[in-house]
Amino acid sequence: MDSIDAAELALSLPEVDPDRPSPARIYDFWLGGSQNFEADREAGRRAAEAMPALPASAQANRLFLRHLVENLVAERGITQFLDLGSGVPTVGNVHEVAQAADPDATVVYIDLDPVAIAHARTLLADNATAHAALADLREPEAVLEHPLVRDTIDWSKPVAVLLFSVLHFIPDSDRPGDIIRAFLRPCVPGSYLALSHGAPDDDAPEAQKAAVREYASRTGVPVTPRTAEQITPWLTGLEIQPPGVEDIRLWLPSLAESHQTIAPFIGALARKRA
Repeated sequence: MDSIDAAELALSLPEVDPDRPSPARIYDFWLGGSQNFEADREAGRRAAEAMPALPASAQANRLFLRHLVENLVAERGITQFLDLGSGVPTVGNVHEVAQAADPDATVVYIDLDPVAIAHARTLLADNATAHAALADLREPEAVLEHPLVRDTIDWSKPVAVLLFSVLHFIPDSDRPGDIIRAFLRPCVPGSYLALSHGAPDDDAPEAQKAAVREYASRTGVPVTPRTAEQITPWLTGLEIQPPGVEDIRLWLPSLAESHQTIAPFIGALARKRA
């Protein structure tokens, strides 16, 4: 057994159950991907029946991810990415965007879904500087000690830690702020945290509650929409970049100009101080 197998065996994950929907594969379905099962598609359809803006919201969130990754490489010189809760690989992955701007950019994808990681490894088979590791972001020490993270990330240089569309699956009891701080601890000054997070929908609160209930009942994963005021304390001690902890439509005016209805998502980019 090699070191990667040993690190991942410690998770003691059950066998993949195609009848049990997965957040990563539901997200892939909403993005128009093909790496999902019928149970994922049914769960995605049912949640979208309750809240029709969800698929468009997933696509808008992916545009926001691409926007920040492009900015981090081209404008801020970041060439190392740790993508936590990365999900199933689909068009516009972090490594595709980053390596288009800098072919030497390195990426490590982290996800708890074995299907997502299996597909990612197939996709990355010929890519020497992008890797996928099966790990639980709720256990930062185990992630940071994973051989693929240790061997890929050079912690003496700035790193971008990405947490897109995943923290709303982490309940308050799991202390998401502490998780963020644990991942930023080994990062040198000049590193960045980039995140997006589902927010309360004041225009359709009942529809959002119904969608959250439907989603949780099928996946077993709770969803906790949070406001900018709830998210901002997680960034204490970091330099929050403009326009701040705000709706992603303020970050990407093209989303607002499209007049497409999307569920609220909060976006943020923050820099570790020198």
